[in-house]
Amino acid sequence: MASQLANAIRFLSADAVQKANSGHPGAPMGMADMAEVLWRDFLWHNPANPKFYNRDRFVLSNGHASMLIYSLLHLTGYDVSIDDLKNFRQFHSKTPGHPEYGYTDGVETTTGPLGQGIANAVGMALAEKILAEEFNADGLNIVDHYTYVFLGDGCLMEGISHEAASLAGTLGLGKLVVLYDDNNISIDGKVDGWFTENIPQRFASYGWHVVPDVDGHDREAVRVAIEAARAETGKPSLICCKTLIGKGAANKEGSHKTHGAPLGADEIEATRRHLGWPYAAFEIPQEIYGQWNAVAAGEKLEAEWNALFEQYRARFPEKAAEFVRRMENRLPEHFDAHIQTALKAVCEKGETIATRKASQNSIEVLAQVLPELVGGSADLTPSNLTDWSGSTAVSARQGGNYVHYGVREFGMAAIMNGMTLHGGVKPFGATFLMFSEYARNALRMAALMKINPVFVFTHDSIGLGEDGPTHQPVEQTATLRLIPNMNVWRPCDTAESLVAWAEAAKTADAPSCLIFSRQNLPFVERSEAQLADIKRGGYVLSEAENARAVIIATGSEVELALAAQKRLAGEGVAVNVVSMPSTNVFDRQDAAYRNRVLPKGLPRVAVEAGVRDGWYKYVGLDGAVVGLDRFGESAPAEELFAHFGFTAENVAETVKNVLA
Repeated sequence: MASQLANAIRFLSADAVQKANSGHPGAPMGMADMAEVLWRDFLWHNPANPKFYNRDRFVLSNGHASMLIYSLLHLTGYDVSIDDLKNFRQFHSKTPGHPEYGYTDGVETTTGPLGQGIANAVGMALAEKILAEEFNADGLNIVDHYTYVFLGDGCLMEGISHEAASLAGTLGLGKLVVLYDDNNISIDGKVDGWFTENIPQRFASYGWHVVPDVDGHDREAVRVAIEAARAETGKPSLICCKTLIGKGAANKEGSHKTHGAPLGADEIEATRRHLGWPYAAFEIPQEIYGQWNAVAAGEKLEAEWNALFEQYRARFPEKAAEFVRRMENRLPEHFDAHIQTALKAVCEKGETIATRKASQNSIEVLAQVLPELVGGSADLTPSNLTDWSGSTAVSARQGGNYVHYGVREFGMAAIMNGMTLHGGVKPFGATFLMFSEYARNALRMAALMKINPVFVFTHDSIGLGEDGPTHQPVEQTATLRLIPNMNVWRPCDTAESLVAWAEAAKTADAPSCLIFSRQNLPFVERSEAQLADIKRGGYVLSEAENARAVIIATGSEVELALAAQKRLAGEGVAVNVVSMPSTNVFDRQDAAYRNRVLPKGLPRVAVEAGVRDGWYKYVGLDGAVVGLDRFGESAPAEELFAHFGFTAENVAETVKNVLA
C-alpha cells in the first residue's frame, strides 16, 4: 500500500501540471516516497486547525515542486479540494505556481527563490528553541515540535544555504531535520559539471548530524533515518536521500526533462500502466484517501496538547496568558500608554545624538513591555547599537533574546522571516544600510508575505564618511521605498526614532525598514499636535506665516532644511519645513491630510542625501531636489556634505530658484 500512497502524490502532481500545461512534475514524483513517510509516520499537524500552536513546521524549500505540498494537503484533509488541484497555477487559485503564505492553509512560508526556505526553517527552529527555554517548565513542555525541510540541489547551490546552515549548526538547533532530495539534476541537466561538493562533509563541518546514502525510495530506510535525526537533540540533522527525479515515469524517469515541463498525455498514460495505477486523472480511491486522512489523528493530537496546556495554565497562569498573547501576535494593552510616557521623556531630554543611538534607546523602551523582542546584528552590534540592557545572546547551550548572526546579511533577514512566521517572537536584525543589498530578496519576501519583521539599517548616507563610496548608500533608501508593502522610516531625531520603532512594532501586516544615521543629529522641538502627526509619515515640522514654498526633508537633512528656512526668513522669504520620515506611510494618508501638509500651489524643494528620482512625485516638474545622483567619496562627512551641496546656503538658493 505504501507505494500506492506515494503514487497518489505522483499522479496528482503529474495530472495537475499536465492540466495547467506548466509546472514541475519531476521533483514531486521523486520526493513522494520521502513525503509519505514523513507526513504519515512523524509529522504533528491538524488539518482542521492549520495554526495549531505546537504543530511541526514543514517547509518545501524547493518550492517549484509545489504540487508535492498541495497533494499532501489535499490528501491529509486540509481545505484544498480536488478542484483546487485542477486549478493549479491559475488566477486567484489556492494552488499558485510556488507555495505562497496566506493563500493556502498549511503552507508555512513562501518559498520562492531557492535557498530561502531552508533559511526560513532555521528561523522557525530558532524560535522554537527560544520559546521552549522561556516557557517550558516542570515537565510541562508546551513548546515541543520539529521543523522539517525538503530541499534539493538548487537550494544547496545558493549561498544563503551556507549562511543559514552554518548558523544552525553553531546554535545547535536539534529540532531541525532536513531531507535532501539528492537527484543530481537541475534545469540544465546532470549537475556533475557545476555542483560536485561533498554535501555530507559540508554539513558535518557545520556541526550537523548527517545521515548519508539513504535510498529515498526505500520507505524503511527513510523512516530509520528520520528516527535517528529525531534522536539527535543537540544538532540539526541532514538526511541525504538519493532519489530519481520523475520517479515512476515510464520513459523519462531520472531525466531533467521532467524538471520543468508537463510529462505529456502519452507519457502519463504509459506511467499509469508502468506503476499499476488504473485510475483516471485526479481520481483517488477512497481506500487511499482513508490511509492518508490525518484529521482524526490531528484533532486527537491537538486535544492532548490542549489538556497539557490546561495543566500548564493551572500551574503558571501568567505565563500561559503571555504565551497565548504572543502566539496571537497581540501587543500588551498598555503599549500605547508606555510609548507616550517614553516619548514625553525623550522630548524633555532633547538629546543631540546619532539616530542609531536614539534607536538603541527606543529598543530599551520597547523591551520593557515586549518580552517577545529578539534582536540581532550581522556582526555589527557595536556599530548598529542593537543590544540593550536586558539582551542575552542565544547559543547552543541556551535560549535568549539576541542573535549574533555573524557576517550573514541575507541569512539573517530570511531567518528573521522564519522566526516571524513561527510566531511568539518579534525579531529585528541590523546591518549597515549599504548591506541591505545582500539581504534584499528576503526583505521583498517579507513584504510579499505581509509579515512584520523589523530590519534596522544604520550608517545611512555619505554621512558615513571615510569608509568611502563602497559603504556609502546612495540609492538604497529610494529602492527600499519601492518595495510594495514595505514601510521605510528615516527619522531625524530622538522623537521620530521612537515613533518609528513604535509604529514598526504595531504594524502587523507589513515589514519595516528603520534607517538611522551614524552622525549626531539635533533634537527638534515640537508641539503635541506635531508629535501626534509623526506616525502619519509626514507632517509640517516648522510652519511660516504666508509661506511661499515648502522644503521636504528626511533624516539628517531635516536639520539642513530648518537652517535653510532660517536663512531664507532673514531674506524675507517665508517657507514651511515638512519632515517626511516615511513616504510609504504618508502616501496612505487621506487626500485632505496630504494637501494640508503639502498645499497645492506652493512650490516644493526636497532634500535628501541620496538619489533624486523618487522625490519628483512630491515636488513635481516645477520643483527641485537637492540630492545625489552619483557615488560618494572617502572623506570626513562634513566635507562630503559641503562638496555635494548639502548646505543651508545651497538649499536656500535652490528654493529661490524655484520661486524665480
